[in-house]
Amino acid sequence: MSLNEQQSNRHAGENTLIWTVWFTYGAFYFCRTNISAAVPGLKESVEAGGLGLTATQVSYILGGTKLAYATGQFLNGQLSEQLAPRKLLAIGMLGTAVLNVIFGFGTALYFLIFIWACNGYSQALGWTPCVRVLANWFPVERRGKVIGLVGTGYQATAVATYLVSGFAAEWFGWRGVFWVSAGIMTLAALAMWFLLEEKPREEDAFVSPDANESNRLPSNDPSNTVLRNLWLTLTNPALWLLGISLGLLNASRYGFLDWGLTHLKEVQETGVGKAALKYAVLPVGAIAGSYLAGWATDRFFGSRRAPVTCVLLVLLGLLSLAYDSVARTSVPATMLLLVVIGFCIYGPQVLLVGTAPADLARKGTSAAAAGFVNCMGYIGAASGDYFTGRSLDASGWQSTIYLWAIWAFAAAVAAGLLWGATSPDDKGT
Repeated sequence: MSLNEQQSNRHAGENTLIWTVWFTYGAFYFCRTNISAAVPGLKESVEAGGLGLTATQVSYILGGTKLAYATGQFLNGQLSEQLAPRKLLAIGMLGTAVLNVIFGFGTALYFLIFIWACNGYSQALGWTPCVRVLANWFPVERRGKVIGLVGTGYQATAVATYLVSGFAAEWFGWRGVFWVSAGIMTLAALAMWFLLEEKPREEDAFVSPDANESNRLPSNDPSNTVLRNLWLTLTNPALWLLGISLGLLNASRYGFLDWGLTHLKEVQETGVGKAALKYAVLPVGAIAGSYLAGWATDRFFGSRRAPVTCVLLVLLGLLSLAYDSVARTSVPATMLLLVVIGFCIYGPQVLLVGTAPADLARKGTSAAAAGFVNCMGYIGAASGDYFTGRSLDASGWQSTIYLWAIWAFAAAVAAGLLWGATSPDDKGT
């Protein structure tokens, strides 16, 4: 096979892989973010067709799934180094579809907490296998752009989720939100099974003999045991800082994702469907943030992720301080602000959740590193949901959203401590 044919095969294989991972992980959001459209129904009185839950009780459901997700990210990050990504993804996708159906039949608070926590664990079978596949295909200097592009997938599906779930709640009640999402996820699982290539074939993985070692495709080391991967992960101080930053960001992020639609419905006194139509612009900004943040780190900062992360987190804090006042006074200004907030949330989130852990992981542990950082991130998200619920019941929306801003500023500080950090691969270690 000629050099040109090898290069053509490689590019075709890479493109197919990117778009397969793009829709595969994005599909998980149909069975996760959908609950935001159901929160108003969960809080409505029994007479109105809801369950009559308080904000604090709803926070137990939301927080439970994130603790389970955090546990799953940590454990599955290790499993993803040992087991086939396609199998893990299939289990996660079909598992979350079944659990969404079951949740839709629930009535008791503790039953709902348990089922949605199980859903959180199933959801945790999604990201780390995807990170392993991407690390198998792409070298460090291309990962920022590639993972940023993949990150736009779960923003695009988040737009679709808000719209589909919002109108499902209007037409079928809050329970219908979960049944519709389960059907979509099942179809996505079938597509993933037939399309995903876990690693490049020999003809797709051509590297010029003149390429230096840092340009060669990295691969996870299957000879590492689970304990070895765990040790290499837990003794890496950069991953702890990434996890702290992501945890604080997620506390703020899930304030907007889990509670923002309810906030908009209440302060603008509108229906769930109309509120969802307005709120769906947040992931539009997130799509741009996910892609451009990764591109900027590669283009302007030598693949250092922290500078862009830090700047966007500071902007997120500032915008959050203004959000409640704007939402009460102007619909167009609210939608514009949500676009920018989405940009500032997901630019750093994509860097912290996948690109930076893959970069700063020790060799052969990219999925384990991503799992560990995500574990810490979702402990932060669970804590954020709990304190958001308590704050809402005690103080109302404005004080609660100020709390989201404080978390964003704190995340910026943690990320800033890694300002000059680069991949160990760049040092030949």
